[in-house]
Amino acid sequence: MKNDNIHFINLSSYEAPSIVENAREGIIEYGEDNNYFQYLIDRYIGSTTNQVIISQISKKIYGKGLDATDSNRKPEQYAQMMSLLKPKDLRKIIFDRKLLGMGAIQVAYKNKKVSSVSHFPMNTLRAGTPNDKGDITRWMYHPNWLERKRSDKLKPIPVFGTTNKTQTEVYIISSYISGYVFYQPVDYVGALPYAYLEEQISEYLINDIDNGFSGTKIINFNNGVPNEDQQRRIKTETKNKFTSAKGDKVVIAFNNNKESASTIDNIPLDNAPEHYRYLSEECRSKLITAHAVTSPLLLGVRDGGNGLGSNADEIKNASLFFDNSVIKSYQEELIDALDEILSVNSISLNMYFKTIQPLEFIDSEGMDGETKEEQTGVKMAKENEGFNDKDMLDSLAGELLDLEEWELVDSREYSEDNEDSEDWANRLIKEKSSVINKLSAFIKSKPNEKSFLDKSFYKIRYTYQEKYSSDNSREFCKTMMNRTAKGVVYRKEDIDQASFSGVNKSHGHKGQNYSLFKYKGGVNCGHFFQEELYRLKSKTEKHISKGEEVNSIPKTYTPKGKEYETSTVAPKDMPRNGHHPKYKG
Repeated sequence: MKNDNIHFINLSSYEAPSIVENAREGIIEYGEDNNYFQYLIDRYIGSTTNQVIISQISKKIYGKGLDATDSNRKPEQYAQMMSLLKPKDLRKIIFDRKLLGMGAIQVAYKNKKVSSVSHFPMNTLRAGTPNDKGDITRWMYHPNWLERKRSDKLKPIPVFGTTNKTQTEVYIISSYISGYVFYQPVDYVGALPYAYLEEQISEYLINDIDNGFSGTKIINFNNGVPNEDQQRRIKTETKNKFTSAKGDKVVIAFNNNKESASTIDNIPLDNAPEHYRYLSEECRSKLITAHAVTSPLLLGVRDGGNGLGSNADEIKNASLFFDNSVIKSYQEELIDALDEILSVNSISLNMYFKTIQPLEFIDSEGMDGETKEEQTGVKMAKENEGFNDKDMLDSLAGELLDLEEWELVDSREYSEDNEDSEDWANRLIKEKSSVINKLSAFIKSKPNEKSFLDKSFYKIRYTYQEKYSSDNSREFCKTMMNRTAKGVVYRKEDIDQASFSGVNKSHGHKGQNYSLFKYKGGVNCGHFFQEELYRLKSKTEKHISKGEEVNSIPKTYTPKGKEYETSTVAPKDMPRNGHHPKYKG
């Protein structure tokens, strides 16, 4: 038999994707048919092990979502961050980053401030050709690159930071790998052939069961030897019919007649079950290694008897190491990107992803409050069992107004039917002093001294007052009343922050935080908060200079609702004496 007439057909092997500049289109092509991202998606869908690992790692990176350790100190920045970053978009960005090696964030602007941060499908983007400095300043978009027609126009999207905040931009997240400029390979690139092999084994065995077509075959054509073009066409048609994912490796031979045919018609595979079991285990092992999974137990797989003494010990130690060596690096990378984006809006927060790691896995002994919060994902306000109420009450320090500068004009019980705070202040102050009418500039004030209820020439504060005296008043109430006697007053923000931080929570329902503004010292308390109006004394006119004025009360802080209505009601006068609705006594 002539060797020239025998053709070997082999399963495809993995090759690194080509990266080619297409000057005519103005793009950098990625992979065969400019569609390498789809190749990665196919390896995710086809390989069971690869799919599980990527999905689980993505979930671990997101955890229970994004938070910030300084949310208590910077509530306005925190609220803005949470409004800009939607959980569904973060999950998609993280998934793309892990699966495709790169993730894309779309950043939209309004009045030169970031107005929205959202996910952009990375597989729909291709790098635009670099500028003279070698930098990519835009990415080109098409919804389906494989089916793209030449007549289809590509949409350019500027890279983050390359415009004057007037256009929607895209921020690309990826790790740095030496030698790669435009596209970064996935961190599991070495295991891609095994993902493909696992996929092929699965489909091959299914086909084997369905069709009984197993083993390596030799196919003889005994009607003469066709010319080379005919042989190539017959080989292609045969390959399409019998090979790839739905068939076997085959050998095709062309013979002049049956008598000259090759003598081997079937090449059986000895010990086929063991062979495929070995291949499956090898694929799984290589994929786990490539993804840096520290133990198969993290995926619910037990491989052999070795380990760290017991399954529980191995899971705990493997999980901690995996979290610190793999998950946190992804999280830090994403947080760095978000920091850069949010800084446009002057948002500076110590962000972290709340972990889904079991708390018993985490040794938080010796950590400070913020580090403990980052490691455990539990807000500091919920981890204050080591502090007594007196220690926590120190966080509600209040302030002493300089009575040489400020004088009390009026005080009142708060009600939703009350005259508007601004009208109340202006009316009374104008009656009290004509100097206010002459003001043309405003008081300089530091942000930490200003309340959202303040104007330039008046302040609104609250004092803790007693309606019903008691011989066994709680320590919280005694402290607050002692401060009132010394002239200490509070901003509304101070009281809200103390409530959020869990001050006096030992007297809350089941030890939970509660609103001090509403429930004061707790059940049966006989105290209330009194709203007080202070004006700038006329003799301080010489101190008046240009500065910031609170032009209007922000809508989000406008005093309204039952919280204000109940601020002056002692819990003793409330239904059930201020008990929680679910209290069963």
